[in-house]
Amino acid sequence: MSRWIEPVTLTGQHVSLEPLRIEHADALAAAAADGELYRLWYTTVPEPGAERAYIETALAMRDDQGAHPFAVRELASGEIVGTTRYLNVEAAHRRLEIGATWYAKRVQRTLLNTEAKLLLLAHAFDQLNANAVEFRTHFMNHASRAAIARLGAKQDGILRNHMIGRDGVLRDTVVFSIIAGEWPAVRANLLFKLAR
Repeated sequence: MSRWIEPVTLTGQHVSLEPLRIEHADALAAAAADGELYRLWYTTVPEPGAERAYIETALAMRDDQGAHPFAVRELASGEIVGTTRYLNVEAAHRRLEIGATWYAKRVQRTLLNTEAKLLLLAHAFDQLNANAVEFRTHFMNHASRAAIARLGAKQDGILRNHMIGRDGVLRDTVVFSIIAGEWPAVRANLLFKLAR
């Protein structure tokens, strides 16, 4: 059976996004330790020792729901510095979400994230012919909300009491999207940011 999203490696000048594998567990542990990202209550970064289970869940989403998880490799160092994925895939409607994204603190707000988003969006719109790409984040994750807006995504709304967090606290989820007609301007903006 053909899947809408087949395994793919996306490579730019600063970053490579490669299919996530169990073998990435130790590298993800090191990335999450940089900044102790797992302590941020509003994220889903795996706690120490839970990296393998985190990857297994991502791979199950790939197999059962058509998602595609990536390990994020910084090309300059060769190190795995985080993860991202296509998820909430609706092949019949050519929609997907870019999410479950987190990076080691040392590479946050660098060209690496800008280029990773460019690669993911270009693949979604140019190769998969997506109609829309969503981004979702916790209402309290103000840094993530600002980063998504800087990409050129527009806020669609807020899903109130959308999810139960790992601490049992209800999450309001902010939904953003980029639609196909907006992609040329978003691409130009991201290329401009990378060139600076």
